[in-house]
Amino acid sequence: MNAAGNPVVAIVDAYASSRCLAPLFRARGYDCVHVQSTPTIPANYARGYRPDDFSGHLVHHGDLSETLRALSAYRPVALVPGVERAVLLADALSEQLGLPSNGTALSPARRDKYRMIETVRAAGVPAVEQIHTADPDELLRWYEKTGGRVVLKPVSSAGSDGVHFCTGPEEVRAAFRTLHGTTSVLGQENDAVLAQEYLVGHEYIVNTVSHGGTHRVSDIWKMHTLSANGVAELAAGAELLPRRGPEQDSLVEHTFAVLDALGIAHGPAHTELKLTPDGARLVETGARVCGADVHVPVTAALGTSQLDLTVEACTDPEAFLAGAREDYRVGRHARIVNMVAPRGGVLRSYPRLAELRALDSFHDVLFRAHPGDTVHPSTDDWTFPLRVYLLHEVAATVARDALTTRYLDGDGFYELG
Repeated sequence: MNAAGNPVVAIVDAYASSRCLAPLFRARGYDCVHVQSTPTIPANYARGYRPDDFSGHLVHHGDLSETLRALSAYRPVALVPGVERAVLLADALSEQLGLPSNGTALSPARRDKYRMIETVRAAGVPAVEQIHTADPDELLRWYEKTGGRVVLKPVSSAGSDGVHFCTGPEEVRAAFRTLHGTTSVLGQENDAVLAQEYLVGHEYIVNTVSHGGTHRVSDIWKMHTLSANGVAELAAGAELLPRRGPEQDSLVEHTFAVLDALGIAHGPAHTELKLTPDGARLVETGARVCGADVHVPVTAALGTSQLDLTVEACTDPEAFLAGAREDYRVGRHARIVNMVAPRGGVLRSYPRLAELRALDSFHDVLFRAHPGDTVHPSTDDWTFPLRVYLLHEVAATVARDALTTRYLDGDGFYELG
């Protein structure tokens, strides 16, 4: 507890969407202490961090014992990782403090994408074929056996950072050269690359929260992609699905098996899958909350979100477990549309923003670029200038407005200098 007598929850790297956790804990009478996993906050996270939401702030300098001593003084009752880069430290701290924890035995498999897939496969869960290598010749020999389309990406990253879709040995070799020796958005060196067979099928997201090995689905999304700015499959947006259905049931069953295989018994998880002709297959899982402020439309559509369930699992586990027997219900239909900048420059304004806000299902917008900022052609999750949230009681209205939003997007939507 802190000096005021309130119980304390520790959050490691409360950036991106997890920046919104501390106010939810505070609403339940809990104070939060922030643990910064590295001496500096990455630039892509620094702008959204809210230091005033915390009663204490610690910086981890690499000495686990030192950080444990400092954190122990707050006597936290729970600890939550905020973003992907926080998972390893959060596992170690929660385990050492005797708090509900996923432990460290499988921590590497929850961060290293190659180990992740191999751990899932070893548990008897069907998984994608892959190779992890620093040798381009070994990679090409693997490709000769695999053939067709493959995906190359960093073994540890976030979002669509460094993801390359390749067809043919020349594209594979070029992608390897582009990735090898670079640094991921998480600040980790890509001293080897991960190559996987391309999974044919639609991509989905299943967001969950767990407590004591009981998993609860907070929201399920069907992803939409497009080809733009030289990227074959750019994440154009997503639509919120009902909890039940043939697709959802298959995806959730596979997700729960993945969570068990990776030892994710506590806390939030963000799982990306594809539904192939052979069934659901894991793309990757993050043992943390979903990003992109997905909780904004989810809360409006369902009345609760993954963030709310994460807080409930920490503060009222009995209520959380009781709620696990119930499915979420879609009160309003929701979609997300990522706006795709066609070219770069200094942003002066969004001339058609008023038309966007006038749509019947317009709910909110998350600006990643403001007037005066430099805009880059959108090629990944980090270069979308804004993200639009649509919400309405009528599904057809949301579908129409999603297409209208995409129509508004383009050269006329951005005034660039």
